[in-house]
This record gives sequence, structure tokens and C-alpha cells, in this order.
Amino acid sequence: MTPAAYAVLNIDAAQHNLEQVRQYAPHAKIMAVIKANGYGHGLLRIAQALKSVDAFAVARVDEGIRLRKAGIKTPITVLEGFTCHEELDALLHYQLDAVVHTACQLAIFAQRPEHSQLSIWLKLDTGMNRLGFKPSEYKAVYEQLQQCPIIKQPINLMTHLANADVKADDTSLAQINTFTDTVNGLSLDTASKNEWSIANSAGILAWPSAITDWVRPGVMLYGISPFTESTGTQLNLKPIMSLHSRVIAVKQLSKGDKVGYAGTWICPNNTTLGVIAIGYGDGYPRYAKAGTPILVNGQRVPLIGRVSMDMITVDLSSQPKAKAGDPVTLWGENLAVEEIALCAETIPYTLVCGITQRVQIVERSALESA
Repeated sequence: MTPAAYAVLNIDAAQHNLEQVRQYAPHAKIMAVIKANGYGHGLLRIAQALKSVDAFAVARVDEGIRLRKAGIKTPITVLEGFTCHEELDALLHYQLDAVVHTACQLAIFAQRPEHSQLSIWLKLDTGMNRLGFKPSEYKAVYEQLQQCPIIKQPINLMTHLANADVKADDTSLAQINTFTDTVNGLSLDTASKNEWSIANSAGILAWPSAITDWVRPGVMLYGISPFTESTGTQLNLKPIMSLHSRVIAVKQLSKGDKVGYAGTWICPNNTTLGVIAIGYGDGYPRYAKAGTPILVNGQRVPLIGRVSMDMITVDLSSQPKAKAGDPVTLWGENLAVEEIALCAETIPYTLVCGITQRVQIVERSALESA
């Protein structure tokens, strides 16, 4: 039985997207960002699909632990680092690397006598104003960490770009220059070399000077563009996820009939209405506007009325033969998730990360063999 709402994952696309990263950054090591349950695609599933990368990045300690318990031996960096001794203990036990970005972590290090146990990335705040040390304090922190017995040397150095997805904005160049100038002011370990990392997906695609020793691709690995003006397909990426459902009812409405909660959509003419079994309870965006395209039988029809928890409604007037059971694509082939995000005034990250537990996940190979 085909589930009411299901996501199909073309796992082979992950390798294609990884090859695109390698083409943009042929000499860089790749730290694949698989946080937030692999951007909604499944943490372990994506880790296995990208097992040839040099390292993984997750946001939190528990994500790294889950990977280790599943047998993943690839280096793993925890981007949010740690905030207490217990988390530091977990990092050490599971051999996870940490981003160091705040003074409270320095205080914890000062109380730990272990020798050469933890590999770290020291984060510089070049203008994101989120995590990281300011340029004025970076050198002192770096020198302090050089003296911490628990830290493996050399210390790796990183920053994060705040606006790399806007190609016309020179903020990224300013950040790259701030990072380079600040790092060049350090007493670097020339014997074993401090490694650098700046570029996220947008940095890899749009800012060549952000490509250093390591790159940290995230959304592009899933076949999604980081730029509002393009889709992943236009960048020669292959989307991994498509979202599907089915028509569950077709009914005829008259001119002036109201549709959905609060009656926000009023039929301008006699209308063939289709009801589809998906809603915000499945992760379809609550604020998708009337007119958002949806594929029914492979043809575009517009969303009408408000998205509800379990259902959406569409205008099927262009498909007089549509019936209950007909296939529906919410995003996927011929309907980019980036387009749906624009219609919902959000970003595609929130859509793929927002797929809920009741949506059945089907890998394409399994679907084709069913």
C-alpha cells in the first residue's frame, strides 16, 4: 500500500553532489555537514552515502555519539563544541573534534590535565556575530590554547560566512580578509601546519578565495541551491529528496464558495476542487501561498485555501479527469523545492529539515523494487 505522504530519497544523488564539491575545490579536504538529521534526509543514511569524505560535521555532541555508536569511524567535528565537563568527557570518549568559540570552554580546559587528547577548531568571529572570538582577542586565545595540555597541536582555524549566498554583497570578501589578516598575525605551527576552513556551500560555489584547506559543504550535498536566484538543478546538483502524496477527494464547487479555514480563498468561478493528503503535520509549509504549484498527475495545479494539518486543497479545473488516488508531487522532479520555499517565504533548508515522523521515507531503489 502506498503511504498517504512519503518522501523518496535518491541516495545515489549524494555522490554526484559530492563530485561537484570536488570539482569546485579539487585540492581541499571535505567536511560534509550532516547535522539536523542529515538536513532531514537521515543522519546515518547520509553518513553512509558520503562515507568517502574526509570528515563529517554535526551541530551537537549527541549527533556525533549517534554516528560513533553506528560504527562511523570518519573524523567528526561538533560545530557547537561543548559547554560542560560532561560534554567534554563525551567528546574524548567518542573521539569527536570540537569547535572552540567561547571563554567558558577555556575555563573548562584550564581544569583538565589530560595530555594531547582533543583536536579542536578555533573559531574566529569575522562578522557573523554568533559563535567565535573577536579578532582583537583571537591571538591571546590561540596562545592560551597552545599551552593547554589537553589539546592536540596544531590548532585548526575556522570562521563562518554570514552572507555568502548573496553574490552582490562584498561582506564575504570582508570576512575572508579579516580571517586571513587575523590568522597571519598568529605564531603559526609551520612544522605541522594549522589547517584553515572558511567555505560553506555558498562559499564553495561563489567565493573562490574562501576555499582553503577544508571546505564544509552542507545544503549543496543534498542537491539544493544556497542561492535564491537558482535551483540545485541549475547548478548541476541532483536533489536527493522528493515529497509525494495522493488526491483523496474531488468535488465541484460553485462561484463564490469559500475554501478551507477562515474561507480565505473564494472561488472566482465554478471550480473542481482536489483534496490532497498532506499538511503541516507532515512538514508541508503552513504559510505556502495560494497559487503555490503542486503536481497532480505530473501537471501543475495551484494551491488554494489555507494549508491545514493533514490536508491541502488545489484547483483541479485544468484536470477534469483527476480522481481520488491520483499521484501528487509536492516537490521533486519538475518542481524544485527552492520554488516552493519562495512561495512560502522561507528557505528550502526549513522544508527538508521539517519533514515529520509520520512521513514514510522510501529510498528510490526500494520503491522501484516494490
